[in-house]
Amino acid sequence: MNDNTNNPPARANLMWGGRFEAGPAEVMERINPSIDFDRRMYAQDIAGSRAHCSMLVACGVLTREDGDAILGGLETILREIEAGDFAYDRALEDIHMNVEARLKALIGDAAGRLHTGRSRNDQVATDFKLWVRDAIDRIDAGLKDLQSALLAQAETHADTVMPGFTHLQAAQPVTFGHHMMAYVEMFGRDRGRMADCRKRLNESPLGAAALAGTSFPIDRDMTASALGFDRPAANSLDAVSDRDFAMEYLSAASIAAVHLSRLAEELFIWSSAQFRFVELSDAFTTGSSIMPQKKNPDAAELVRGKAGRIVGALNGTLMMMKGLPLAFCKDMQEDKEALFDAADNLELCVAATAGMVADLKANKAVLAAAAGEGFTTATDLADWLVRVLGRPFRDAHHVSGSLVRLAEKKGCGLEDLSLAEMQEVESGITEDIYTVLGVENSTQSRQSYGGTAPERVREQIARWKERLA
Repeated sequence: MNDNTNNPPARANLMWGGRFEAGPAEVMERINPSIDFDRRMYAQDIAGSRAHCSMLVACGVLTREDGDAILGGLETILREIEAGDFAYDRALEDIHMNVEARLKALIGDAAGRLHTGRSRNDQVATDFKLWVRDAIDRIDAGLKDLQSALLAQAETHADTVMPGFTHLQAAQPVTFGHHMMAYVEMFGRDRGRMADCRKRLNESPLGAAALAGTSFPIDRDMTASALGFDRPAANSLDAVSDRDFAMEYLSAASIAAVHLSRLAEELFIWSSAQFRFVELSDAFTTGSSIMPQKKNPDAAELVRGKAGRIVGALNGTLMMMKGLPLAFCKDMQEDKEALFDAADNLELCVAATAGMVADLKANKAVLAAAAGEGFTTATDLADWLVRVLGRPFRDAHHVSGSLVRLAEKKGCGLEDLSLAEMQEVESGITEDIYTVLGVENSTQSRQSYGGTAPERVREQIARWKERLA
């Protein structure tokens, strides 16, 4: 008989050493642990354990004495981690086992009773959901700050004319405020997607155990309520294998990152010497090691670049999940590093963008000059022909295009053509045509809901101010 049957074999994991005769291979010890990154969920892990412990005591599964010892030990561990005094051990694999081992060192055998009625499967799903929920709350606050910065610029520049573009070609005059408000709307939708994600994820996996539930008389409604969930997840298989919340968060994050990248691209272009539409502050630009005149929009460039990193996290997670059978598979350990990285970078990009927007200075003179270039009031001319002369729009479009060609040949703007020259193309044109050809006249005329008329822009600013308040 083996005299060491009660002792775990060398290097075998203390949590399941009884099943194994030998320890893991060296490479297994490198690929298997997750503690290097899932330690970020320490607060969520301890919160889940507190809720589980209190529920076990209330249900009579744990004694009050053991429950008090466990709760006291968890509080000590939380203080140790937050003070930087906690010693993580990769041999214990993850945050759950590191906390449990430390708890045993503090309070003895009572620590082992905490795992009654749960598994690492429902524990990690609960921790991860709580972490993502906190990340959603953080990014919502950041996006709100960004919207406020955009609103401030919009309010300052509700009357500042600039060219609106399609295909990056001058299209029609708009106001700088109107352009800023477009991004307020975009980031508003991002916040809405995050809120939807938060609502859907807010079901508690705790108590689903490994995959089938538990035979212990637990109260899952109690733990769900204690952790701020709306309800327990209804199916134990789904509860431990669901990573929809991670994919949905990353999807919403990716769309937000695309919006940030689009704004960053515009700031990148607008701040160039060729455009000079805006000037970015020194706080969000860098110089050159060799060219003393350079002022590089590095913050905008990095925001634009990091969008690919965030979208990559979504793609990686989707591919990781696509072939997994129910229920939990260790593949799911790969969900956290990508999401943590995406969340960190999204929060960083939102903060940097809010700073750039708050500090930027719009060059009103350059914007106004550019607003009139490229015959941007040609559509106003066509609209006038429809509205005043009753011409079909397609005919008016043709007349307007002919006048653009004439002005282009003369090297002047539409407003610089004489009435006689215009009447050679369309005899019905009157002196009144000049009331619509200036860029200010153009923007003032766009009075439809959501249009660029300064009055409409101010209405949208007021609406958003009320929403953000």
